[in-house]
Amino acid sequence: MGGVGGGAGGGSRVVVIVAFDQVQLLDVAGPMEVLTTANRYGARYDVQVVSPDGRDVVTSSGLRVGVTTSVDRLPAEPHTLVVPGRRDWRRATADTALTGLVTTLAARTRRVTSVCAGAFVLAHTGVLDGRRATTHWELAPQLTAAYPEVRVAPDLVFVRDGHLVTSAGVTAGIDLSLALVEEDHGAGVAREVARQLVVFMARPGGQSQFSVRMTPRAQHPLVRRVMDEITADPSLPRGLDALAAGAGVSVRHLARLFRKETGMTPGRYVDAVRVEAAQALLSSGTDPVEEVARQAGFGSSESMRRVFQHALGVSPTVYRARFRSTAPAA
Repeated sequence: MGGVGGGAGGGSRVVVIVAFDQVQLLDVAGPMEVLTTANRYGARYDVQVVSPDGRDVVTSSGLRVGVTTSVDRLPAEPHTLVVPGRRDWRRATADTALTGLVTTLAARTRRVTSVCAGAFVLAHTGVLDGRRATTHWELAPQLTAAYPEVRVAPDLVFVRDGHLVTSAGVTAGIDLSLALVEEDHGAGVAREVARQLVVFMARPGGQSQFSVRMTPRAQHPLVRRVMDEITADPSLPRGLDALAAGAGVSVRHLARLFRKETGMTPGRYVDAVRVEAAQALLSSGTDPVEEVARQAGFGSSESMRRVFQHALGVSPTVYRARFRSTAPAA
């Protein structure tokens, strides 16, 4: 991609994507496609791909990705750093050459971002200590357990905390990159890029639209039992006091165990299960919203609307219109 330019200001914004063996291809390609497409609408991104040893890498899909420059040819202060991930995040964080490179680049880059499991690499360097961050919904409990200093927000597609921006899994790197384009060049340019790539400017909902039942199973038998009781019938009263009494433990002990095992509070898990039950009813049935709210355990359509808006960013009525069919809503 041409020569390496400077940072922000009158010249190009240099964006450095760190590639490494078994990196997820879309974690690299998604941001690159968004940023280079933005150049067609007046942006000036100079996207560079580097690797720890300066060599090309083989992605998780087997496709080889070439580096575009060496680390020593980067400007003193690149504008944006993108750290992608790989499925086996432990192998990535154990790669001292990779973590060393990310530590060095993060310290001198104006804006630091990650896609999917790339958050683990950033967390390993200490950059995310005390910060809000997200990752793939399936990995969020592992990020919480491995790096308790990080304030994990598991339901969000991307999270901004100061100059740090982390995103959820795989295609969420596109959402993150559109947000970066909007920050740098305004909503108009970001909207043109989204239109060109045929993606949502802002997708309708967070990671909560994916099944809470696919949350990694808790290891502690008591927590597993409580989770099974909640999912068996979301419509039953599920206050923390009742859950703890049914499990034969104190409220404080259940809350501590639940958060340790699942990365969320019991109440949040109840809401997630109820949202999922309501999603199924809304997308497959014709019952009125008030009846769906009753069957899913919310009690009223207003309560369901508040939880839906918080968890998914859309109302139950809008959800039904958007997700009942794969065809575009009228």
